[in-house]
Amino acid sequence: MNIKTLSMGALALALMGGAAMAGSTTGTSALDDPAKMSPFFTDAGMKTLRSETDFKTAWMAMKPDERTAVLKDCGDTTLNKAHADFCAMAKKMGG
Repeated sequence: MNIKTLSMGALALALMGGAAMAGSTTGTSALDDPAKMSPFFTDAGMKTLRSETDFKTAWMAMKPDERTAVLKDCGDTTLNKAHADFCAMAKKMGG
């Protein structure tokens, strides 16, 4: 009986730990990182995109893996809705 109780307790802890780990990674997006995104906007609230020329300059200043992460996040339907104008311009710039 004790082994069964211990096994169930261990299983419960493993499941709770897995759910906590999954929850900690959701919501982390390159699109939500102000340090990475501010060069693309003219205002502190990050609502107004820079001109296409300035956007391209900021885009090319990013590391290739950062550009890939941004494009990947733009491919996510939920994230794209919140950042539609930015994602449209990023996709125009390509990888």
